Amino acid sequence: MMHITLVIFFLLNLGAIQAEIVELRPGFYSETCPEAEDIVRGVIKRNMEREPRSAASVMRLQFHDCFVNGCDASLLLDDTPEMLGEKLCLSNINSLRSYEVVDEAKEAVEMACPGVVSCADIIIMAARDAVVLSGGPNWEVKLGRIDSLTASQEDADNIMPSPRADATTLIDLFSKFNLSVKDLVALSGSHSIGQGRCFSIVFRLYNQSGTGRPDPTIEPKFREKLDKLCPLGGDGNVTGDLDATPQVFDNQYFKDLVNGRGFLNSDETLFTNPETRGYVVQYRRNESAFFEAFVEGMIKMGDLQSGRPGEIRRNCRVVNSWEPAKLFASY
Repeated sequence: MMHITLVIFFLLNLGAIQAEIVELRPGFYSETCPEAEDIVRGVIKRNMEREPRSAASVMRLQFHDCFVNGCDASLLLDDTPEMLGEKLCLSNINSLRSYEVVDEAKEAVEMACPGVVSCADIIIMAARDAVVLSGGPNWEVKLGRIDSLTASQEDADNIMPSPRADATTLIDLFSKFNLSVKDLVALSGSHSIGQGRCFSIVFRLYNQSGTGRPDPTIEPKFREKLDKLCPLGGDGNVTGDLDATPQVFDNQYFKDLVNGRGFLNSDETLFTNPETRGYVVQYRRNESAFFEAFVEGMIKMGDLQSGRPGEIRRNCRVVNSWEPAKLFASY
């Protein structure tokens, strides 16, 4: 509480220092930390070699961070006695992983360039690298973000969608961030890699929409496979592949949706909903179109900012000790 009080006092008494939207740009660290992107990619590569699933986990961090008050690494803050952060919100608890991968990347970057590269930028770089190293498209990331001074479990719970969400709900959510239907479908293609939990789909298998029956859109043989993987009353933390090529970033995800083999409800409704179906069909046929739209969506999502004051954290899990000289250093 003392730290929070000091922050407020500092802001009130130095009115000239205000939060603002940071101008992001490629090559932001070209002079201050030219090795940054290579260092982060090396860490992601090593972790993928140890555990291929980490690619999807790292990539998901960008979405879960940026949608809650902008891309500011608030997601990475651990809870404190004064603050309930985002890690234990309903959409993140027992679901998000690989925080330690970001820790490793931050530690490596700090050794090369202390106090220069934000955790928020590391998330953006790492997400791009996870896609590239999985066989997906490459792109130039815009950098220059600062890290938030706080996080809010309540904000995350109010914003992040449930696996039960349908396409209409997702369209409404994305529109709040000026992301289009095209962006929604393309970014959902992030499920080209990775796995999901049985907890997220048992309702589809046994009680879709309260009917006491399975989701009729699930292809019968695929449903039999899921029934064995996720029996009623079984372990909700058992995981299944999100598409048929879970370690390769490709357009197989969209092929699966067309064939009724989407793992999550929020995936399959992209094909059954007329507003999103056209893009699903397009990306099923044309992987290059999917890659192009995915990159465009990731860049747009990476531009989301809250405009709140921040800092360059030395440790991604906690705010720095009170050092006014370093606070707002990026403005």
